[in-house]
Amino acid sequence: MPTPAHIPARSVDIDPTVVATALAAIAESIGADRVVTGDDGGEYRDPFQPPTWDAFATAGVVWPGSAEHVQVIVRIAAQHGVPVWAQGQGRNNGYGGAAPRVSGGITINFRRMNRVLSIDEELGYALIEPGASFQDIYDAIEAAGADLMVSVPDLGWGSMGGNQQDNGLTYLPYGKDWRNICGLEVVTADGGLLRTGMGAMDGNESWNLYRRSLGPTIEPLFFQGNFGVVTKLGLWLMPKPEVITHVHVDVQRDEDLIPLVDILRRLRLDGTIDGVPCILNTLLIASTIAPRAHWYAPQEGVIPDEAIDEIAASIGIGRWHLRFALYGDRAVNEHNLQKSLAAFGEIADAVIRHTTSGPDEWASLPDPSDRVYAGVPNLDWAGMAGWRGGTHGGHMSFTPVAPLTGRRVYELQMWLKSQFERNGLDHTADLIVVNERSLCSVAGITFDIDDEQATTDAYRVMQELVRDAGRIGYGEYRAHLQFMDLAQEQFGFSDHAYRRFVEKIKDAVDPQGILNPGRHGIWPANMRSPR
Repeated sequence: MPTPAHIPARSVDIDPTVVATALAAIAESIGADRVVTGDDGGEYRDPFQPPTWDAFATAGVVWPGSAEHVQVIVRIAAQHGVPVWAQGQGRNNGYGGAAPRVSGGITINFRRMNRVLSIDEELGYALIEPGASFQDIYDAIEAAGADLMVSVPDLGWGSMGGNQQDNGLTYLPYGKDWRNICGLEVVTADGGLLRTGMGAMDGNESWNLYRRSLGPTIEPLFFQGNFGVVTKLGLWLMPKPEVITHVHVDVQRDEDLIPLVDILRRLRLDGTIDGVPCILNTLLIASTIAPRAHWYAPQEGVIPDEAIDEIAASIGIGRWHLRFALYGDRAVNEHNLQKSLAAFGEIADAVIRHTTSGPDEWASLPDPSDRVYAGVPNLDWAGMAGWRGGTHGGHMSFTPVAPLTGRRVYELQMWLKSQFERNGLDHTADLIVVNERSLCSVAGITFDIDDEQATTDAYRVMQELVRDAGRIGYGEYRAHLQFMDLAQEQFGFSDHAYRRFVEKIKDAVDPQGILNPGRHGIWPANMRSPR
């Protein structure tokens, strides 16, 4: 069946014979082994979309091996007026995976451009290609014997380039406020090549060291933008500290979220806690361990509060679980730990656990969360999408940004919980404290992709969440392919002045509209719908 009609989509008229001609020209130019027609057996579609749905289908995939290959691909696409969709590893699961925003175009995938080109141990940075996965980067650092570490997310199979260009979150101190990346090389829509920041000067050694430019700083335009195709990224690496102290705080009641957040904010603002802490609810953690049926037998309805408390007790956690790490010399960590213990100890019935370890222990830490906060990528949480459906499970993430105050965070979570439960869904939450003043509230909608009605209902709920949250002043920090237009529509200040301004940039730098059209609701002039 086609994708249900109520789910937002954008129809763009693309001649398949022209696309086939472009793919043939690309194959002739960069090698037939680097081009495939179709989605490569389903590898380049949304992995959580039912197999019978036809939204967001690529006409072909190309795997460049160099910036020069990308230039050739973009020039051929421009010559034929064919849109391209560039990605890293294509592991953006929960937000559309490897699928393109517009059906019928060409996907540029960077799995074969995954090299760590250099590591500078003295200045603590690397130069990488956009397909370099977190595991690739970690392995390169370890192979070089460098006393450095990379900030990683919960799953290490994605690419740093793709993750960061979509404002994906990582957890070490360099992950806060997206500090990882400095200096880009970009192929523009005319097939040209530019470098941002100090890289605009030939031979400038500060390209990957200094975040600004002479004149307007354009580097952020390539994050969640569609103005160019990134082919190299500078990556800041963190010196390994003497020790890392991992801290876990469990609180027993939903209302305990208020003091938990307020205490965390104070400790973030005064520098006691660095990095990107996370606050997870019981069901989110349960989903990383086993499917829903393991915890609760009835398949219909939501898991009631008393059963959630039983699940929490069986795992040994609370209703809300805070995880963070302290980085530094042992004496400094001990000081900050004692300060943290005293502060969080003010919450009645709070349970606090902590461990301290050195570099030789980090790769073998038993808790995957602790390994992640030690910069060791892993895939231990890969099964969380199977909360419903097991190996056929899927999920989508709704992720608004909220002020880092206990009352606001609590009220948002209770609102989300009520929205989930009135639709028969379990509320899972991961509150990612991206800086000292705000967080990204990740709420996952889970479903069995073999159950088309349940999947359709999940997409309907997501649509309602985006719209209803917008009405009460919450916007997403990134959006699923299906809901990029709707998410962008919520940012309506001054008659959508932001969107209109960015569209002017899009039309100026990509007049044919071939680069990632529709990404996060920014369309070229030739594809815009009347508003």
